[in-house]
Amino acid sequence: MTRQVPARIANILINSLKGGVVPRVGLEYITVGRTQEINAILHDIEMIEAGSASFRFIVGKYGSGKSFLLQTIRNYATAKGFAVVDADLSPERRFAGTKGQGVATYKELIQNLSVKSKTDGGALPLVLEKWISGIQLSVKSQGKVSEEEFDALVERQIYAVAGSLEGMVNGFEFAKAVVLYWKAYKEDDAALKSNVLRWFRGEYPTRKEAKADLGINFIVSDETWYDFLKLFAAFLVGAGYKGMLVIIDELVNIFKIPNSITRANNYEKILTMYNDVLQGKAKHIGFLMGGTPQCIEDKYKGVFSYEALKSRLAEGHFATDELKDLTAPIIRLQMLTQEEMYILIEKLRDIHAQLYKYEPTLTDQDLLYFLTVEYNRVGAETHITPREIIRDFIELVNILHQNPQKQVAEILGDNSFQMAKGGVAANEVIEDEFMDFEV
Repeated sequence: MTRQVPARIANILINSLKGGVVPRVGLEYITVGRTQEINAILHDIEMIEAGSASFRFIVGKYGSGKSFLLQTIRNYATAKGFAVVDADLSPERRFAGTKGQGVATYKELIQNLSVKSKTDGGALPLVLEKWISGIQLSVKSQGKVSEEEFDALVERQIYAVAGSLEGMVNGFEFAKAVVLYWKAYKEDDAALKSNVLRWFRGEYPTRKEAKADLGINFIVSDETWYDFLKLFAAFLVGAGYKGMLVIIDELVNIFKIPNSITRANNYEKILTMYNDVLQGKAKHIGFLMGGTPQCIEDKYKGVFSYEALKSRLAEGHFATDELKDLTAPIIRLQMLTQEEMYILIEKLRDIHAQLYKYEPTLTDQDLLYFLTVEYNRVGAETHITPREIIRDFIELVNILHQNPQKQVAEILGDNSFQMAKGGVAANEVIEDEFMDFEV
């Protein structure tokens, strides 16, 4: 029996998966497989904490579990004390563009800033307040001082963190904004706080407005947004976090750009980030980018159409689907095995029963029956995905729960095995595969 899942989490899991969407919480209850891939990325996270940087492409077909893996890592990183920002690319959100698409991506990333105490995004105000409170506690722990001395000591530490950023590109302006936030905090100036947060989020449309409100003659732009991510990473480490993880999914939206020059500009930005990581110019920051095999490998429009990236990312001669180099910049996801899918639907069966408060009625034989039908559909060998199987399974348990008089065979079809490719023997083969597998 699956361990007890809180009702709220169980409801999110079942509803999200039924809708074909990756839930943002509760993934630890349903994660199966991917052990090697997860361990490789967790090693990257250790290196980020130690002051290094990392860059990975997570590549898999639609429905293969790519977004699921990215969310699993996101949840792990926040639990370990990292700050995580994430965004899905779209026609309006890219790495570069002529209509503010780069800034739009930056805004989405910062809007989705998550930390351990606020995992659903929007954590920027919390991060800043916690940082200031932490400095105040640190000063208090040094012994009793007058109110004036206390403010002076706190301010000195604030300026020390800000000063450490000034040597970085655009660091002076960032440091100035950090100090402004401290002053707004100290004076309880809500309007100034709000304006500083707007500036950090890249929401000022012109320098003139930023200058008028904050005295900062600089704003986040399509050219500078990546530098600001690096500044945020440095600041977050100064504020007590382990580092910053940047998760960007749906790279296929770069592949879909019809204009070749615009596509090349976006790939140039990826190259800049990749080179920074490998050359040691970026610290305490990691990038995970999710895409399909086509959007990576297509020689006309994919990442590999940009020769400088292809030469850096292309695999050597010895790696195969079975023998993968998991230190390579591209991690390719294979579909979950039948054994792993069995464990997953078993977990989902138990979670559904917990959510609706009934004893699970589906037997192990029923689960095998369901998987046999799914895997023996015409074209399943090349087209069926975990997403489709999960969606079908939740539909099955919903129908059975709502129609308790029905049997599994009535819903799947009494003669499903005979109709399926391979006939009855197919069931026997799958059963044999599971015989020695400990569930």
